[in-house]
Amino acid sequence: MTDPVAGSQGRVREFVVEADGGSRGNPGPAGYGAVVLDPATGESLVEAAEYLGVVTNNVAEYRGLLAGLRAARELDPDAVVHVRMDSKLVVEQMSGRWKIKHPDMKPLAAEAARVFPPGRVTYEWIPRASNKHADRLANEAMDAGARGETWSPSGSTAELDTGGAAGRTARGSRTGRPTAAPAGAAEGAGVAAGAVPGTGARDAAAPRAAVDPGTGDGPAGTPTGVAGRADAVASAGSAVTRGAAAGRAAGGGRSGDEPAVAPAGTEGGGGGKAAPGGAVAGEHLGQAARTGADVRAAKAVASPGWGPPDMGAPATFVLLRHGETPLTPQKRFSGSGGSDPSLSSVGREQAERVAASLARRGTIEAVVASPLARTRETAGVVAARLGLEVAVDEGLRETDFGAWEGLTFGEVRDRYPEDLDAWLASPDAEPTGGGESFAATGVRVAAARDRLVAAYAGRTVLLVSHVTPIKTFLRLALGAPPESLFRMELSAASLSAVAYYADGGASVRLFNETSHLR
Repeated sequence: MTDPVAGSQGRVREFVVEADGGSRGNPGPAGYGAVVLDPATGESLVEAAEYLGVVTNNVAEYRGLLAGLRAARELDPDAVVHVRMDSKLVVEQMSGRWKIKHPDMKPLAAEAARVFPPGRVTYEWIPRASNKHADRLANEAMDAGARGETWSPSGSTAELDTGGAAGRTARGSRTGRPTAAPAGAAEGAGVAAGAVPGTGARDAAAPRAAVDPGTGDGPAGTPTGVAGRADAVASAGSAVTRGAAAGRAAGGGRSGDEPAVAPAGTEGGGGGKAAPGGAVAGEHLGQAARTGADVRAAKAVASPGWGPPDMGAPATFVLLRHGETPLTPQKRFSGSGGSDPSLSSVGREQAERVAASLARRGTIEAVVASPLARTRETAGVVAARLGLEVAVDEGLRETDFGAWEGLTFGEVRDRYPEDLDAWLASPDAEPTGGGESFAATGVRVAAARDRLVAAYAGRTVLLVSHVTPIKTFLRLALGAPPESLFRMELSAASLSAVAYYADGGASVRLFNETSHLR
């Protein structure tokens, strides 16, 4: 591949660096990936990846940044570089907006700052969905390390897997010189709803943040900023190559990290000129398509599964997260110990949309809600559409975030740094001021689960709740550790589902479904 126009022709060369790192255990077996891109074409100029041994997420991310910057410097030490990463921590720290307190982070940040002269590097946070190339490289490095091998550029399929320049264009990824992310920008805002867990470097890593981005209502879906132990082990070696895709066979690439999602507004649409009345006909066809899809989804969620017939039908909990509140776009902690906000106009519209979808599915037999205003309001809209009453269960309320209620993650970090670090590190730690720990929330939710399974055996019930309780239902059903709460994205007004069988088994049937909002 050709390099960008060189400085000898009178222009300063520009590069885009995308970098990522992950740790399967935090600390655990870790690796990084980085790619240098031509901002004009989006083509890959250099790829770098390395297995690091046992380190933390943050160490791996910084190592990925360093590798990307060094690769760009080798291309042209006088270039201007724009770094794009899905780590809020690294972006904010390298941009000078967040302090670097952890001893393992300080030398890495200082080393990264020395690669290019001051003012030559800018930083931007991007959603993980826009950082697939670097994420895939990091996973390739970790996979190679697990096999006792060194990552090799000749064996990499990251460019093909993620679609290369065409894939970046299709995902809307910018490769020019976008402005740096503003202070306080939320990591995870814009992350594709319904992303399937367990597909990338971040999914294999331990938690990196605490607030559900774009929601302020519980643990993060795309975590940021957890500093941990950095037990660096001697690396198995690294490799960097120019023209990353050169010499690779066409095709044979693995599928991308997330399933394809139809763009908003395309369902039921058509092209060309419509005959008189065609718009109405198209609307009816679109409605029929939506109804058919909802009925199929309902059958999938409510079907008995593979359990033996003598166990009978399971109790199926359809878990609905409430709609947005005025605190949601402000990304503030909003638990059960704060102002108890009602739905915003956006949240009410979301409630109406999910109500219409559930009415088309036709399987909900009862509605139970958390006692908080936003859940009772969401449940009321749905129940009215379904012709049902709303029961209230105290066990479905959100975690009490104590003195953090109403604050952003950054504000909590500034005011209560030690308490926040303890809370991020242990499910037994409570928020400042006597809030509720995640361990206590888990006990409460488990008790509510047992109570509701007994009360609604064999029935499909809508439970309207919050981020932490819904993620806890899913975590308990999967037998996952407490840190899995930080590895799930849960959108406002999203639907998830768990079936509970008579023998005590559970099956997750749906997760973070949001098609009804499009």
